[in-house]
Amino acid sequence: MIYNTLIVGAGSAGNILAARLTEDPNRQLLLLEAGPDYPTSDSLPADIRLGYGTSSGIYSITHDWGYTGHATAQVTAMPVPRGKLVGGSSAVNAQVFLRGAPEDFAAWAALGNDQWSFEQALPYYCKLENDRDFGAADYHGADGPIGVRRYPEKEWGPDQQAWFDACRQAGHPHCPDANKPHSTGAGPFPLNNIDGIRQSTAVTYLAQARGRPNLRILADCTTRRVLLEGKRAIGVEIERHGQQERHYADEVILCAGAVGTPQILMLSGIGPATQLREIDVDVRHHLPGVGQNMRDHPTTNLQWLLQPQFTPTDHHHWLQACLRYTADGSDLDNDMIVYTIASSIDELFWVRPTLNLALGRGELCLRSANIHDKPILSYHYFEEPFDRQRQREGIRLCAEMVEEHPAFRQLVGPLKSGPGNALHDDAALDRWIFANADTSHHTSSTCKMGPTTDSLAVTDQTGRVHGIDSLRIVDASLMPDSVRANINATVMMMAEKIADNYSF
Repeated sequence: MIYNTLIVGAGSAGNILAARLTEDPNRQLLLLEAGPDYPTSDSLPADIRLGYGTSSGIYSITHDWGYTGHATAQVTAMPVPRGKLVGGSSAVNAQVFLRGAPEDFAAWAALGNDQWSFEQALPYYCKLENDRDFGAADYHGADGPIGVRRYPEKEWGPDQQAWFDACRQAGHPHCPDANKPHSTGAGPFPLNNIDGIRQSTAVTYLAQARGRPNLRILADCTTRRVLLEGKRAIGVEIERHGQQERHYADEVILCAGAVGTPQILMLSGIGPATQLREIDVDVRHHLPGVGQNMRDHPTTNLQWLLQPQFTPTDHHHWLQACLRYTADGSDLDNDMIVYTIASSIDELFWVRPTLNLALGRGELCLRSANIHDKPILSYHYFEEPFDRQRQREGIRLCAEMVEEHPAFRQLVGPLKSGPGNALHDDAALDRWIFANADTSHHTSSTCKMGPTTDSLAVTDQTGRVHGIDSLRIVDASLMPDSVRANINATVMMMAEKIADNYSF
């Protein structure tokens, strides 16, 4: 059978596209996923269905691709979790549902993507959400598939209340809605978790579309490559139950994520010619930007032991109080974010000052022509001096607030992991940062959209791959730069927007 549309990857973007495009009963669509499918909410494992209250905490580690990355020259085996199941990373992540900032989209537009201003993106942020707190506002939605809520302050855990109080005492403004354009400061995290249930695209968008006769879902199959006829995509080759299969379609959409999509492209002969020849892949189309421009939100972890009298509960989400701020000397608003967690699993209080918009960028390269060999992910965190400067400030700010605010004295004890005596020495603190760099799990931008005049652009601003007909990309790899937020809400928004203006 030749399908009208074939989507690789049933994750955040792929499920939304599948649900929206099959609203047309004349479109026959095949949705492929490398991981398992749990077709009903009741069949989901507890750590996937629930966003907290399980042995893994607020994110799941049981359905993971097993990627590792080089954070710095000192950190060469950093886990890079990505969801491997229907629902993708939306089914395993921490459920923080922050939007990108208006300035992020202004930057995208300035790079030649004039269809991606914030004013053009906002209707699709609203379309996908059912915001239980601000749905009546003109910058929110109340009818979308994804439920969003915030913990009211009266329900916060004592550690989250202490963090919020410390932020306010330090002069940060109160921010009741972090998804309101141009908001900043301390306030509740927006979470896509309702009554403990993780609002993945599998249990929302795809669940509404599963009964359609024009949608076929094929799980437990690994896409090996895109099939090309000259400069046109005609289908994909997959591996399923130990056998190779080919499936054909009028158009192919890669939604395999910021790691999977560039890997599949390169194994199909689409990418930097020199790299492809080094691993004996026939070059079908030289596209130097594939795997380049890799972005993330680098962080470092500070950990305090919990006081014996403080036992955090598993009966609520750990992330409740958020802090976003602009670093000293920065012209990038809200370029810093801090996450704090009192973990009942390891009995530690975690504080993660994080670059919400880093200048540094990394790259993805292939190890071999074997789809089962994980790509090499080189992030190059903190190599930019301004990135190190902002991280030093963030570490010092967080250490001061936890160590000196009286609300923490009954909650946390000694520092277990941190810079110690290096805190006030820039050179020593930089060395500690390089040795303790970590990911915020927000890898993006490895197949950036942009005009053909941009040598690293892989697609146009609707995701169509430059130089290859009938091939499109819709996932986090499409971003020309990361947004100043957790990226899941933006990936969903991008899928809604492209689906609403879909044509091949």
